[in-house]
Formats: sequence, structure tokens, C-alpha cells
Amino acid sequence: MPSRTVTSEQSTNSADFPWQFARSRRFSLGVPRHFTVSPDGRRVLFLRTLSGTDPVGRLWQYEDGTERLLADPALLVGAGPNAVPEEERLLRERARERTVGVVSYATDEAARLAAFALSGALWAVRTDGGTPFSVPAAGPVIDPRPSPDGRYIAYVSRRCFHVVDLAGADRQLARAEGPEISYGLAEYVAAESMHRLRGYWWAPDSRRVLVARVDTGPVERRYVSDPADPTKPPQAIRYPAAGTPNAEVTLQFLSLEGERVEVEWDRKAYEYVVAAGWDAHGPFITVQSRDQRVVRTLAVDPETGATEVLHERTDPAWVEIIDGTPARTASGALVLHEDEGDTRYLTVGGRRVTPEGMQLCAVLGVEDERVLFTASEDPLETHVWCHEPGRGNRRLSREPGRYTGVARGGTVVLAGETLRGNEAGVLRGDETAGDPPYQALTSLAEEPSVTPRPVHLTLGERELRGALYLPSWHEEGTGKLPVLLDPYGGPGIQLVGRARGWFTYVSQWFAEQGFAVLVVDGRGTPNRGPAWEKTIHGDQLTPALEDQVDALRAAAARYADLDLTRVAIRGWSFGGFLAAAAVLHRPEIFHAAVAGAPPTDQRMYDTHWKERFLGDPEEQPENYVRSSLAGHGHLLSRPLLLVHGLADDNVAAAHTLRFSAELLAAGKPHSVLPLPGATHLPADDAVNAQLLHFQRDFLLKALEEHADQG
Repeated sequence: MPSRTVTSEQSTNSADFPWQFARSRRFSLGVPRHFTVSPDGRRVLFLRTLSGTDPVGRLWQYEDGTERLLADPALLVGAGPNAVPEEERLLRERARERTVGVVSYATDEAARLAAFALSGALWAVRTDGGTPFSVPAAGPVIDPRPSPDGRYIAYVSRRCFHVVDLAGADRQLARAEGPEISYGLAEYVAAESMHRLRGYWWAPDSRRVLVARVDTGPVERRYVSDPADPTKPPQAIRYPAAGTPNAEVTLQFLSLEGERVEVEWDRKAYEYVVAAGWDAHGPFITVQSRDQRVVRTLAVDPETGATEVLHERTDPAWVEIIDGTPARTASGALVLHEDEGDTRYLTVGGRRVTPEGMQLCAVLGVEDERVLFTASEDPLETHVWCHEPGRGNRRLSREPGRYTGVARGGTVVLAGETLRGNEAGVLRGDETAGDPPYQALTSLAEEPSVTPRPVHLTLGERELRGALYLPSWHEEGTGKLPVLLDPYGGPGIQLVGRARGWFTYVSQWFAEQGFAVLVVDGRGTPNRGPAWEKTIHGDQLTPALEDQVDALRAAAARYADLDLTRVAIRGWSFGGFLAAAAVLHRPEIFHAAVAGAPPTDQRMYDTHWKERFLGDPEEQPENYVRSSLAGHGHLLSRPLLLVHGLADDNVAAAHTLRFSAELLAAGKPHSVLPLPGATHLPADDAVNAQLLHFQRDFLLKALEEHADQG
């Protein structure tokens, strides 16, 4: 049956949605984010742009119910649109940063001094009513962080580590010995795959700093060029592909007086530095073995660099990294996680403090003996909790959603995706969200022109969580709808939940174009427990694809209007890989696909992320063969559109270009849409808007031709 024609009267979505989606940077502009709470709980610092289409980040402070602008790049003399240093550009890419201006900041312990970088210049502002002021620096500034006492600001410039006082007296504490050496920056796999974006940590007394030294000399070199501008030279990057050498990471204590002490641990056995910190009990680090089956938390002596094992975790598959761990309470109790069976527990001082079935997601912070954390009792929601001895666990967020938070001095900032969209608010004392005096921070985000209408489903024997989006104009029983699967389906990301994220608006927009859109979180996705996540160990393809097929059949059995003779699938990154795999391996189910930035050859992806799931490619090559698209191109029999940014340094464009060459050699027609200058997260508004139109038109045409042939 051909697809139904949708008239302007029948469709309630705005034709402007793709442009709105693009210019709002996925509806992220104008949303409060990156919160800091003062020790007394009275003041909250945060970032926000001036509107839902303004990309310039500004620093704000909330106090006594009033929001005040602390730093506006447009008002700072000399803070013009200079070139962003290359190290800063890479840091933003790893963080998937979508704004300009003030994109990050750091404060002293009292939250009285905030420091930030603008186009490589160092700026600071006092939060007691002062105006921003520039601080002389030795060169382009990366990741500035004030000392706890507010007397100094540390920063990285040209891969060297500096400390400057507010009068501009600068000390270079570590000089990069060569072009492959850096001090104070996170290496690629730490930032991309471990979520460790920083490379140095101040001592509480502000006299020393624990600094990472990174040597990328052993790492294989890749070149990223811009074919659209043949006059521009290629950019060399160090990318550790699976099975190849990593950067060599060491840690050193640097004193303000110039003394240097190297941290000692078995770097051959534990080459990954997962986390580090420095609290009242001293410095500590977390290191991980190359096979990721052993993680050790080490106490470090800052005088000698000697280390002592505080805790060791092992797992036959891999030890999961949980953001915010390890941490320590005021009494010195270690805050960690423990996996057993279907539950990921929060542990404090070696004791489980969360119940069976509650899945720990992240530790947000520790104050005295209180631990703020996020956890899921239901895979569709993530809430903020507080654990306190004698009081147990209290849930602070109430309404459905996916939340995160920051707490200090009896104040909690809750932020996240709710049923109304992105929201943030301030709680005082023991109140919970929804109780007065909850105070919402102002969101200036655009109101999307489509309204998500998901039907939440539990599908199949594995109780897969899914969401079905139907056109608002569709009446059940009036006609069959082509089906579009719209998954991510891989580790680290959930798309199905009782909350409105940017992806829910996109799925509804595709529904308004005439599709029944099905989104499913299968095995390997988070918040269903360790056993669920580790089902994909050794095979990232088969379980993920099986779950999409099973969910599709189960949904169609419940909704007769889903036309299984016209089924398409689209996705980006892992979702793009899954979409391409669907038409390769299950063409009897899937009739067309759009694969954006797909990792087609798993051996080309980075060490830490890929070896976690598939092991060493030299020792377990079969895992990489079964989990790759490469080598299976001869199976293609359905329309496939490959989309890839040519400047992508995460999933290199070579993934798509090599796979396209394989398809061509096998005589398999397909389409390729290259995006010049685009990274893994394309930034051009026109490109992002037109991509939605392009995918829609490709899929509708492919399904219509399939229906005519059938």
C-alpha cells in the first residue's frame, strides 16, 4: 500500500521544525546548566544563553530568588571573536559543546571567584558584585581553575602548565618537553570514553597540584583533511585504535615553589587513569587494566608519590566506570559502586546503601557524610537521591523525568528532562521538588513546534522498553502506516523515558511526516542492571539487532496500523551502525535505512571504548568480525543512505568511505552524503535542518518504491 499523503490541514507539526531544531542546537540554547553551589547554599552559579537561538554562553548567579548576570562576553573589552585554541576546540568536541562565549568555568572553594577562558584569554569575576577582569597569561588559556583559596588560577597553555596570581605574576610549573607531550590535559580516550575531561587537581591548601603528563608519541597518527578546501593542509591527530598503543599517562605533584614528585604505580598493569581527586584525606587516583577487568583505587602520598591500594574491583567482562566515583565522606569512607547480578549498588565504606533493583547511575557529590547520587528504580526515569547515615535514602526529584543535580550547604539544584522539557530548580533544606519553596531557574529555551505523543510500551519476552510515536492526525483503523525505527540502541544512552529530550521531538516530527515511529532501548543500554549491559560482551551486533526486530513484531501485534511491509530504520553513530546492519542482515524485515556516522569497522574505533566490549582484536578477532559491517557489504539488497562528517575525529569518515568502496566493488547500489567540515556532531544549522528533510525524503521514496515492487 502506498504511503498516505499528508495535507497541511492534517499535520499539526510546524514546517519550521527542522530549522527550529537546528538553530536552537537541539533545544539546548537558553537552558540553565553547569551549576555550582556556594558552601553556605545561598548562591548558585550557572551558564545560560540569552535566548533559545542565541549561542553565546554567559555566566549567571542566583541568590535570594534573583538571577544576576556575572559575565557577558559581548560587554567585555577585548573579548572579541578571536580564534579558539586547538586544544580548546578538541576539548569542546569531546564534551559535545554546542555554544560559544563562556562555555565552562571553575570557582574557588568559596565560590567567590570564577575563572573562564574567552578565545584563549583568561578572565575572572568576583561573585560579590564585581565586574569581570582580564588576567594576564603566558599564552592561549585552556581549562582555567582557581586554587581553593582563590589566590591563584591554574591553566594550560601550549601544552604547558601554568599558575598565575590575580596580579598577573605567572609561574610555568611544567614545560612540555616536545610536541607530543602535554601537562594538565586529558588524553583522547579519557575525554571521549571515560568522561574524564580534566587533567589536573588542586590540593585543598592551594600549595600543590596533581597534574597529568600525557605522551602521545606511541599513538598512531591519523590525518583529517577538508576535501572541500584543497588549499587547507590536513590536520594530524593521535588516535589510539583498538589493539594499538595508548598514550603514556603519568601523574606528578607540582608545587608552587617548583618541586616535582612523580606518582608511582604499576603503569604496565594499569595503564588507564580513570579518575583522580584530592580531599581532606589526601590525593587519590583510580587506575584500570588494559583489559578493563580490574580497577584499583589508590591513596597517594604527595611527599613521596608512593601509592597504597584502598580498593580493588574485578569483573570477568569489564568493570563499569561510574561518574563521580571514587569519592570520600568526611570520615574517610569510600564511596564506590558494586555490581552483582541485575543490580548496581551504591556502597559507602564497603556497605551497600541502596536496595536490590535500584540501579546506581552516578555519584553527584559528597558533603560531610551525605552522598548525592542518581539512580533508577524504573528504566524510564532517573532521579536524584540523598543518602545520609541515620536517615537512609531520600528521593529529591519527584515528577517523572531524568534528573541530575548539585548540592551544598543545604541547597540542591535539580536539573534535567521532564515531561515539560528541560528544567532546573533550587531546593532549600529538606524540601523535595514540588514542595515549596522550590524555585525554578528561568529557562529561555524555545518551545518546540511539535508536541511528543509517545505511547510507552513493554515489548516481548525481554520486556524491552519502547516508545511508539504516531501522527497526531492519524485515527486508529483508518489506514496502514509505514514504520520507522529510530534507535540508538548502544551503551551509554537511553532514548525511551518519561521525559522530553530533543530526540523525542525529532521522533514525533518524523511521525507527523506519515510514519509510525518506534524507539526501543535494547540489551546493552543503561539502567537495566549490569547483567543487561554485559549481554553484549563479545558481540555488539546480534543482541542489539535481535531486540529491534523482536520489539517491532511485538508492537505490530498490538497495533494493527503498523505496516510491516514498509519498514525503515535510521540512526546516528551506534544507531547508524545498527541501521546499516539491519538492512544487511535482516532485509526481510527492514526495507530501507539511513546510517549516520556509522562505525563500520570496529577495529578502527578507539581502544578504551571498543576493547571494553570486544576485547583485544589480536586475541579475539572473531568478536570484531561479527560486530562489524565491513566484510558483509555483499549482503546489501535494500536502499541505504550513508551520511558522514568529513571532519569527524571520533568515528572517522574512513568508516563510511571504505564501506562504500566495499559496496561498490560488490555491485551494491547505495547513496553517500558527505558533510564537508562536519564533525561527529555537525554544527552547521543549515546542514542540521536539511538533514531531517533529506532523510525523510530518502526513506519515503525508498518505501514507496518497495511497495510498488511488492
